[in-house]
Amino acid sequence: MRTLTGILMVLLAVPCAAQVNYDTVQVRVVPVSGNVYMLQGAGGNIGLAVGDDAVFVVDDQFAPLTRKILAAIATVTPKPVRFVVNTHWHSDHVGGNENLGPAGAGALIFAQENVRKRMAAGGFIEYLKSQVDPSPPSALPVVTFTDAVAFHINGDSVAVFHVPPAHTDGDAIIYFAKANVVHMGDTFHNAGLPFTDLSSGGSLNGFITAADKVLAMSNAQTKIIPGHGPLADRARLQAYRNMVVALRDRIRTLISTGKTVEQILELNIGAPYAKDWPGGHERFVRLTHQELTSKKR
Repeated sequence: MRTLTGILMVLLAVPCAAQVNYDTVQVRVVPVSGNVYMLQGAGGNIGLAVGDDAVFVVDDQFAPLTRKILAAIATVTPKPVRFVVNTHWHSDHVGGNENLGPAGAGALIFAQENVRKRMAAGGFIEYLKSQVDPSPPSALPVVTFTDAVAFHINGDSVAVFHVPPAHTDGDAIIYFAKANVVHMGDTFHNAGLPFTDLSSGGSLNGFITAADKVLAMSNAQTKIIPGHGPLADRARLQAYRNMVVALRDRIRTLISTGKTVEQILELNIGAPYAKDWPGGHERFVRLTHQELTSKKR
């Protein structure tokens, strides 16, 4: 059976873990705004905020990349990582927790309470047909929150808030108020259509709600770090939101006419968006059809 890491990397438009030579992966530092940066390597995009008070990190990709991630951070600041926030529980975003946490580099790890629960228990990812083993205690978030937590560091106010289930039931969005930067985790995929992990409590409407929340608090100058893909702005997020609504409504209409998921796939309804959002089209249709036709929803 393929590992969760390997399958996630395929579905999220990054190389399969079995094919990744971590020795050749380069972790790139992308300046975003003010004291906030984005790090790209293999896995989910990392957010980095530096300053006089602390080094603050959002997500930490895969364990084999921790050394390179820390080396990349060292090109920006000599200070150690003090805080880590996980946007959700998938391994391409929390794989470095054990290395960066209290038993490793000494950082304090925060996450929404469902993230710790799912990491501690493990579980079966239905769409990926993969059983996820429980994480070791040293990899688990140390501090959890239900709705929100705020940091007042580096001359900025950093709001971390839970949104209704979207990618998973533990999604968190991070807003750096002074820097005017938002990290959306996998509630925003800037390289393809969203992945609604239904077996992790996700729901397609949550992506729309998350986008609406960020659109309401942002402006034309806001920089948006997506879970995957290049740095974005408000206009790009608006286009993403509109696409998701249009495709959801089209699939709902087709379901009402009796179309099966295979018949909907044959219509290639995502074709108008394929150039700008190339990844995850079949997955999106299958999961949206499953959710909209489920008796539980």
